[in-house]
Amino acid sequence: MIPERSPHGGLFFFANGLVALPIFGRMIAQFEYNGRTYRCNLREPIDISIPLVAGPGRLSAWYVPPIAIEPVRANGFVGSVAEGGSVNFRDIRFNPHGHGTHTECVGHIAPEVYSVNDILDRSFLIAQVVSVEPSLLVEPTDNGLAGDRVIRASDIPDQLPEALVLRTQPNTPSKTTRSYSDSNPPYLLTEAAAKLVSQGVEHLLIDLPSVDREVDGGALSAHHLFWGWPAHPRKRATITELIYVDDSIEDGLYLLNLQTAPFENDATPSRPVLYRAAQL
Repeated sequence: MIPERSPHGGLFFFANGLVALPIFGRMIAQFEYNGRTYRCNLREPIDISIPLVAGPGRLSAWYVPPIAIEPVRANGFVGSVAEGGSVNFRDIRFNPHGHGTHTECVGHIAPEVYSVNDILDRSFLIAQVVSVEPSLLVEPTDNGLAGDRVIRASDIPDQLPEALVLRTQPNTPSKTTRSYSDSNPPYLLTEAAAKLVSQGVEHLLIDLPSVDREVDGGALSAHHLFWGWPAHPRKRATITELIYVDDSIEDGLYLLNLQTAPFENDATPSRPVLYRAAQL
């Protein structure tokens, strides 16, 4: 999304009503939400992504092997300056769903090809950060088993903006290096996914490897419900998984810059960045 400069000075106007104002070394963005005006400083970004790092002992899910970043070796050439090469020229092998923060679209569950690169028509979104402590499921549900830790509809606030950032408790830095494989992490009950849809949430960001149970026989009920697939597809909606929201980040309203790598695939590595919003 390219801003237009105002003919009256340093203002920049974005297509979604966001206004950016350079003020004494700060870049102030101003937007309206629910009849109220908010400002945030675009020079104070809060990165909630987890980077892709090679080698063992790093964040992973779905039984994927460690990320590999290796110099190209061919015909006497080595893509490593440290090994005598003229440049660093490396191959990278990773899985977007199993390594680091990623954003996915309905193409994740649809037989048709949908690319996440075609989904986001703007990168700045209004978001709310909400902390939630998954509760113990006593009785089985349509997509949950007794003994699991789950996020319920009652954990989802009312009157949400277009993007919701869910931080689960307990929240520790170990989330950035954890192996989630065969650990049955918490997930969303379908009632919670249904509430997100009813609230008009188009973009869900969560610090878990999936919105569904790790082993559910391939049902992916929360995915299907959130994307309305196949009866009422929400093709512009996205799910971003494996974020990390540090405890220093307070619950509340933020401007979200959801940056995605331009992969033509159902999922891509992403870098969601928050900006604190202050009401005027």
